[in-house]
Amino acid sequence: MASTFEKRWHCARVIHARKNFTMSEALLERLEIAELVQSWALFRDTGDWDKLRETVHADGTMTATWFHGTFEEFIVAVQDSWRKGSSSQHFQGGTVVEVLGTKAIAQTRMSILVRGKLDDVPVDVNCLGVFYDRVEKRNGQWRIAKRNVIYDKDTLTPVHVGDTVQLSSERLLRFPEGYRHLAYLQSFNGGNVNPALPTARSEASAKLKLETQQWLRSNP
Repeated sequence: MASTFEKRWHCARVIHARKNFTMSEALLERLEIAELVQSWALFRDTGDWDKLRETVHADGTMTATWFHGTFEEFIVAVQDSWRKGSSSQHFQGGTVVEVLGTKAIAQTRMSILVRGKLDDVPVDVNCLGVFYDRVEKRNGQWRIAKRNVIYDKDTLTPVHVGDTVQLSSERLLRFPEGYRHLAYLQSFNGGNVNPALPTARSEASAKLKLETQQWLRSNP
């Protein structure tokens, strides 16, 4: 059965053909992938799990500060965190897509806003970075095959004016600058946070980009 995305972009191609538009197939594919990435965040944040599954391949994986595994395992983990009172939202900027055959790299500027508590003080963490996605076309459908995140910088502030929090320098310095405050909040509340993820201009970021370019140009 055709997915929502497949139906929508098939219709777009038919309309363009009938009206003799000059938009290239390559541009249509980049737009389709960009919408796919944008939709992932909305469906995740609103809990539309069935539509979220339509954005990823069944064997796809993702890595974030607090998680590494398949997308299906990610959905279960998010549902569990929501039951425990976790609250987070994703805000996305533009997406740049590089397509080569049935593979593509999609880079999307994004911000993660997480609300939590430190010693009963409500706080917000705002973390900026880039979704760095491997996208594959299988059976005529583009889906995310692997998601990594490159973290840039973050901040932590109390929700209520006048509240203050005391941060442990020892805990804070366990993590790199790109996601230090996000990791602090997550680890403080029991999360197992990876301290070696890619950050802007880091060796891990350069390695990720090199490996992904090699994947893009490799044989299927």
